[in-house]
Amino acid sequence: MQEAVLLIGHGSRDAEGNRQFESFVERVRARKPDTRIELAYLELARPTIGETIERLAAEGVTAITAVPVILLAAGHVKIEIPHMLDEARQRHPQLQIRYGRHLGLHHAILEIMEERLQAAETAGHNRQDTTVLLVGRGSSDPDANGDLYKLARILWERTGVAHVETCFIGVTYPDFPGGVRRAANTGTSSVIVLPYFLFTGVLMKRMEAMLQELSLQFPAVAFSLADTFGYHPKLVDIVSDRIEEVATGEAKMNCDMCKYRLHAAHHHDHDHDHNEHEHGHGHGQPHTAGEPSHHHAAHGHNHGHSPRQEEPVPHHASGVKRNV
Repeated sequence: MQEAVLLIGHGSRDAEGNRQFESFVERVRARKPDTRIELAYLELARPTIGETIERLAAEGVTAITAVPVILLAAGHVKIEIPHMLDEARQRHPQLQIRYGRHLGLHHAILEIMEERLQAAETAGHNRQDTTVLLVGRGSSDPDANGDLYKLARILWERTGVAHVETCFIGVTYPDFPGGVRRAANTGTSSVIVLPYFLFTGVLMKRMEAMLQELSLQFPAVAFSLADTFGYHPKLVDIVSDRIEEVATGEAKMNCDMCKYRLHAAHHHDHDHDHNEHEHGHGHGQPHTAGEPSHHHAAHGHNHGHSPRQEEPVPHHASGVKRNV
């Protein structure tokens, strides 16, 4: 059996963004030299998913593992890519195509975000006087948008900043200008804009230009823009994890960032298994390997943990705020 891994990027109208994705794929190849790794784009760039699969089939490949290198699961991950893979299966019934998970809510994503935040801080920086503005592309899928808010909450708990606000620059609201104004009006002297983007592109460059203009409205606030995730080695780790999940037939639920799972993993030398460790998740039925999950944020992750009594934290509509 000739096998290949197909890493699927979103694609950009910005050539620099596509080059960054291609360089990232080269780093995954270097990490997995014994695995044939190819790339394709969902839209806006070539080769397309269909073009790459046609080439692989013509070259005698008989099994493909498709992994979307996409942060959150919206229509692209849930509907469009599976539809394209179904069409390829119909054209090539002899070709086995398995579908891996997107990057998703992986604990390493939070670690990358924290490193990007730290790199954007200035000398003598006081996190208790800092607001972070987490910016996503945005989607028409409320599930994906909700995942960004979940990340904002976890980031706030991990970093000790005064506020984490959330906004979007692509599709939905609250929009980026409103997010900047809301962050600037929180009363802190520093605002760090943290893009939830893998690579550069049209939206990232638009964000930078808009921030330069909007910051002039708030001369008393120091603004800084953090970098994209880029070529971070932990991104390679996540993609490698997603490839291995399919290869081993391992079914996983969305527990990547569960602090109770991470604590258990620290104290045990064996794999985390929800059927063996009764830690109160109450997940229900797991998805089979290669089957796209359609409810990444709301899968019955019902820990039943008591709230932290030492830090009462009310929610408000624009983000999350620490009581001090």
